[in-house]
Amino acid sequence: MKQQSQLSKLQEVSLRNCAVSCAGEKGGVAEACPNIRRVDLSKNLLSSWDEVIHIADQLRHLEVLNLSENKLKFPSGSALTGTFSALKVLVLNQTGITWAEVLRCAVWCPGLEELYLESNNIVISERPTDVLQTVKLLDLSSNQLIDENQLYLIAHLPRLEQLILSDVGISSIHFPDAGIGCKTSMFPSLQYLVVNDNQISQWSFFNELDKLPSLRALSCLRNPLTKEDKEANMTRQLIIASIGQLKTLNKCEILPKERRTAELDYRKAFGNEWKQAGGHQDPDKNRLSEEFLRAHPRYQFLCLSTCVYAGGLQVADFPLEQSVPLEYGAPEDWELKTQQPFMLKNQLLTLKIKYPDQLDQKVLEKQLPGSMTIQKVKGWLSRLLKVPVSDLLLSYESPKVSCPGKNKVKLRPHDDIKLSLDSNSLILNGDHRSV
Repeated sequence: MKQQSQLSKLQEVSLRNCAVSCAGEKGGVAEACPNIRRVDLSKNLLSSWDEVIHIADQLRHLEVLNLSENKLKFPSGSALTGTFSALKVLVLNQTGITWAEVLRCAVWCPGLEELYLESNNIVISERPTDVLQTVKLLDLSSNQLIDENQLYLIAHLPRLEQLILSDVGISSIHFPDAGIGCKTSMFPSLQYLVVNDNQISQWSFFNELDKLPSLRALSCLRNPLTKEDKEANMTRQLIIASIGQLKTLNKCEILPKERRTAELDYRKAFGNEWKQAGGHQDPDKNRLSEEFLRAHPRYQFLCLSTCVYAGGLQVADFPLEQSVPLEYGAPEDWELKTQQPFMLKNQLLTLKIKYPDQLDQKVLEKQLPGSMTIQKVKGWLSRLLKVPVSDLLLSYESPKVSCPGKNKVKLRPHDDIKLSLDSNSLILNGDHRSV
């Protein structure tokens, strides 16, 4: 009696790989364990949905059922009746189930919230009608026959919040109902998308994801465009800049500072391309090409310098659905100048050395680092000319000042001077002087 009492309180059972093939005597499960809520029957010998229904009829409180790695078949010529009235999670990985059979099973699960269908070679062949309407999580991983056209058939599940599409071979996605900068009506509740281990190699994939109205988290590891290499951080920044509402990327939170940096860098990186495509700081003269807008749909949005309120403003015919404070503005010309790489040749000054008392002496030209002090120049000249440093009297002559007597500055023996890259100035004892 004590053992039976303990079984009646049992809520979770795992019978994985226990050679279970049937439900047993009719009513036996309900009598022994009436309060079971979670059952793992994966990797057993169950071969028919008849047996699954018999189990379900006895477990009225069942919420989680794992039937993975059982090759279940529907009986031919008979309609199964039954219901998993309390079932919320159904796991059917590696069962060989078809999409049509999934929809038949869904009829028995009116409150289903999570459905796992990994590795079944599923082809989504029809749109769910009156079934799967309560599903919040759908895992279709490792079903290599799924393509973006099939995804349209599940795009209107009203409560779908998490969609797992790892290792399905997908390389592109497109929401034809939404134009540039607009939101799609598809996947209205989708918050978390997983597309790991696929063939994503084009930035247009992430541009399209910006059209999903509720997307907040994305995982896109191990794709051609997101492989772990020295460019990984740059790739992350570009994805963040491309999807405006994203809060988490590859399970790492996107902090406001990171988003701001990513968007500013994106704005600067494609600034010259923006200008060549008709971009202008003056909104009245801004005439961006359709090609640029398709390649960079968020760029125009990042160039705003105002606060946009819901329903109150449209930018370049892009409807904006929420208030967003913006302060970037269009890139200025100085931001778009290409910076010279930090190489020694870009940091050298050409120094002309002449001898005022020896007019027949050839002018000596030498390239020296701009950070070199006059004291070091004197040392170099002393060795070159074989003259003691104390005997060297130097003055600086600016070629930009033509007035006689005003274009020279005498350099005293103990002056520590650095000539700047601007040949019209010098730094004397840390003090900047124009000449």
